[in-house]
Amino acid sequence: MKKPNKRKIINDPVFGFINIPNDLIYDIIQHPYFQRLGRIKQLGLTSTVYPGAQHTRFQHSLGAMHLMGEAIAQLRQQGQEITPSEAEAVRACILLHDIGHGPFSHALEHTLVKGVRHEELSLLMMKQINAEMGGKLDIAISIFTNSYSKRFLHQLVSSQLDMDRLDYLSRDSFYSGVSEGVIGAARIIKMLHVHDDHLVVEAKGIYSIEKFLVARRLMYWQVYLHKTSVAAEKMLINILRRAKELASNHEVLFCTPSLHYFLYHDIDKKRFEQDPLALNSFASLDDSDIVSAIKVWTTSTDVVLSTLCSSFINRKLFKVQIRTEPLPESESAAFLTKYMNQFNVSKNEAAYFFAEQTVSTDTYSPKDDSISILYKDGSVKDIADASDMLNIAVLTKKVEKHYLFYLRS
Repeated sequence: MKKPNKRKIINDPVFGFINIPNDLIYDIIQHPYFQRLGRIKQLGLTSTVYPGAQHTRFQHSLGAMHLMGEAIAQLRQQGQEITPSEAEAVRACILLHDIGHGPFSHALEHTLVKGVRHEELSLLMMKQINAEMGGKLDIAISIFTNSYSKRFLHQLVSSQLDMDRLDYLSRDSFYSGVSEGVIGAARIIKMLHVHDDHLVVEAKGIYSIEKFLVARRLMYWQVYLHKTSVAAEKMLINILRRAKELASNHEVLFCTPSLHYFLYHDIDKKRFEQDPLALNSFASLDDSDIVSAIKVWTTSTDVVLSTLCSSFINRKLFKVQIRTEPLPESESAAFLTKYMNQFNVSKNEAAYFFAEQTVSTDTYSPKDDSISILYKDGSVKDIADASDMLNIAVLTKKVEKHYLFYLRS
């Protein structure tokens, strides 16, 4: 019987042709856990603002794997030893780095799966795939957990200048149409080097790094934390919170089997580690489970759930006020009274119709993992000290905004 050809080429609109280099990478892509990423949008509800942002985590992961291949080739050209098994492992690692994401990004982390970060779920799913593949992901997992001897390989997967960020900035700006997010990913990769087991950038690439940091800041406030997409996510969170509350009171709600599992059970990290059904149910959840449920819930007899779901489906999202400080208690009480009277509901139920959230980001944080610039004399400087045309201090400052969300009258 002829062995199937697993060396495939994928035509990617952002980077062109992407090669699937070997059988292991092909088998990972074909795994149901990975295929699920094709049913999860990369930017969650950002398409409520930028209609073109319909791309998936599947596409992003393939793009990151492609860039990882480019980075490996570049570092080898610089004389860095990366064995074939390490190259395969770090590619597999970046391919699987987002596998633990749930539908609509972080909405599930605040509602149905509390206290469990997507990175922890990614690791559990990687371990499950590894068991099925007879230990072929051992090195990939050690790179993911930063326990492998060559630490720079982990930095390629997770750092302030990793292949994950290089792909999502390029891809998200492409699909959203926000040109401010365009970065020179190819040039940045060409400037990569390793110094004392630490990923560095050659000094001639400093301007590309400055542009990368500015682009990241603009993308966060213009796309990722845009007030309308944050409002849509907050409405989704309130919908799932209400559904969870009704389920805990034994109300019968329409939902797929996977969503039913999380609505009608309290799932924590221990449950994921000990109960195979928890991980398998999560691995079956995608955007369609949530959307199909919300469409049906628009006709729910519960006025809170039906009102929120109808508003969500018809894009009558929470109105947003950007404030300099949290809402005073007196104004919060006024909102509660208003909705209690409008919908004839209790104080607890009225609280679902408005919400607050403080959003914050710092574009560059040297405390987390610095971006280091390598000079010809062998000296190394942090980008914050090396930059001569950009006030990096502005980008290291944590910016906070207080958002108030409330249902339109």
